Parts: sequence; C-alpha cells; structure tokens
Amino acid sequence: MSMRTDDIRLPSNDWRAYRGVLSRRVMAFLVDYLFVAVLWIPASFALAFIGILTLGLAFVLYPALFAIVAMLYFGFTVGGPAQASPGMRMMGLMVARTDGRPMDFLTAIVHLVIFWLANALLTPFIVLIGLFTDRGRLLHDFLIGTVTVRRDSY
Repeated sequence: MSMRTDDIRLPSNDWRAYRGVLSRRVMAFLVDYLFVAVLWIPASFALAFIGILTLGLAFVLYPALFAIVAMLYFGFTVGGPAQASPGMRMMGLMVARTDGRPMDFLTAIVHLVIFWLANALLTPFIVLIGLFTDRGRLLHDFLIGTVTVRRDSY
C-alpha cells in the first residue's frame, strides 16, 4: 500500500503548539491508566471464562493481562485516526510523527513499550528530559521519532 503525499503532515515548529504539553501529558497519563484499569476488570473476567474453556491454558496470560490491555488500548487509540488516547483528547493533545506520516497501530505500541522500558530504567529523568528539550519531547519520543502537540495547533 503506497502512501499519498496528502497523508504527510509535519508537526508545527511554532512554540505555542508545545506550550503546557508536559503537564497535560501527565494528566492524560493518569486518565488513560484509569481507563486501562477499568478495562482490565472485564478483560480479567473474560480471560477467566476463556481459561475454563481452554482447561486452564489461558490462565498463563494473567500476569501480562494489564500490559496486553494497555497495548490494545493505546494501539487502537493513539494508532487510530485521532492519533490520541481518550486522556490525550481530554487534555487537548495528540501524538504526531516527526516524519509527517500518521501514527499507526504498531508505532503506537512501540512508543508505549519504549516508554515503559525508559520509565523502568530512568524513572526520575523521564520528565526532566522534557524540561530541557525544545518541544518538551521525552526520551521515548526521540527514540521513536514522535512529538506530542496541542490539537488546536496541528
């Protein structure tokens, strides 16, 4: 499948597009993980039912269930047409790729996994990096080639 040139839209270079993004990202993170926690509850009941049907085989997925729910949540929302999770939309944010292409499911999941890994290794430095970069980008944004912008400026 080839990409049309009108699918490419580079993020803004205007500083106003990034004003207040870090604090909004923190709030969006809290809202999104509340949603993921709520979605995890019916997923655990569904997995219990599937575990009974598979004679206990599906029960091995319980330790990873929260991560699976989070990956699907962010893959479908950030990787969808809005390029933002519900928490990001509530805070007026969206994720854009620096090469101008739209976010896709796989890129959204890789973005999330790199965030988790960076957070596990460098917890206090994750937000500090954003304080000293030009567009408030965090470590995982640099590694995957994304930027979080205000929706009203994109």
